[in-house]
Amino acid sequence: MEKPDEKLGEGFLSSLNDFVPPWLDLRSTLSTGFFLLAGFIAALVVGWILFPMILYSKQPQPINFNHAVHIDEESGIEGETETEKCLYCHEFREDGSFAGIPKIDKCIECHDDPESSIGETLEEKEFLQNYVAEEKEVSWFSYYRQPDCVYFSHIAHVNMGKQECFVCHGDHGKSEKIPVYQQNRLTGYSINIWGKRLSGWKTNTWDRMKMDDCAECHTKTGHEENNACFVCHK
Repeated sequence: MEKPDEKLGEGFLSSLNDFVPPWLDLRSTLSTGFFLLAGFIAALVVGWILFPMILYSKQPQPINFNHAVHIDEESGIEGETETEKCLYCHEFREDGSFAGIPKIDKCIECHDDPESSIGETLEEKEFLQNYVAEEKEVSWFSYYRQPDCVYFSHIAHVNMGKQECFVCHGDHGKSEKIPVYQQNRLTGYSINIWGKRLSGWKTNTWDRMKMDDCAECHTKTGHEENNACFVCHK
């Protein structure tokens, strides 16, 4: 004995058959369409959710660093603008090369006494005990390390191009916590280089740091000649 729902389904298919060509198997078409839709949704879940979770390994930095405290007016960091304060620690050497992540000697200019912290945070006390007292460098993970074949001149962009740090690095200067380092398992580079979205879509200039982004900025600022290969690939 057929159930009411089965009769209703058969009646629905029969009514649809009046509007489709006689050579088309409606039941088979609907079944195929259902499996195609299910497969498409499953592929999206795997490709856009599960794959990125597997593609990147997450590693916390050795200690936290509060940028906001250091660029505060009461911190003692020299500089009138935010960029100048950034360059106090992330400085240019005498030969014009960029120092990048500060070494322990730079930190000791202010944090010179392992027994006496400037603030009251646990992070600073751990830093003084584990690094300053031991004169040991912090093994920071670099978010912005480019491939070895890429040459990037900070002094050309900051001093000559008058570029603000946040254009490429975002509002790091206002952050109280540094993000977890995410490394691409295949390329070995940070997610900050390749972009946080597999689609390549970006909403800010600092969402990624790929060649196309450099070329786009050069073109917008009237320096399209710097898109020549030898400018960045020495």
